[in-house]
Amino acid sequence: MKVSIRKITRKEEEQVVIECVEITPEIRDIHSYITAKGIELSGTTDDQHMQRFRLEDVHYFEAVDEKVFACADKQVYEIKMRLYEAETAYREYHFVRCSKSVVLNLMKLDSISPALNGRFFAHMKNGEKLMISRQYAGVLKQIVMEGI
Repeated sequence: MKVSIRKITRKEEEQVVIECVEITPEIRDIHSYITAKGIELSGTTDDQHMQRFRLEDVHYFEAVDEKVFACADKQVYEIKMRLYEAETAYREYHFVRCSKSVVLNLMKLDSISPALNGRFFAHMKNGEKLMISRQYAGVLKQIVMEGI
């Protein structure tokens, strides 16, 4: 695969062009990665400051007491979105449901290990360990085995 970078003078002319014979899962992954780079969300921190943050920094979304939190690299943000809305909106950017209350970012997943009763643990790159429920374990395992 040939890769070229050309410097331009105006930001509004920035673009990425993918030329391919066939649109494969790998090409779709590259597309998802590139388009996720520009997505910004807004949320409220613990000290009630509204901040913007990048989707690519989010490790997972978690629903607690009817609130949804985006757990990012260095901060946790409360977002004004339902968990199913986050799951649907960001599915193409490798976000996947792993339990009733968590949608995780597969790009931030380090490994998966078995737990008791058909459950698994998702070990995230930031060191956190999330429970994968039996209901979602099969689908998540299939996604990981096939490659993101």
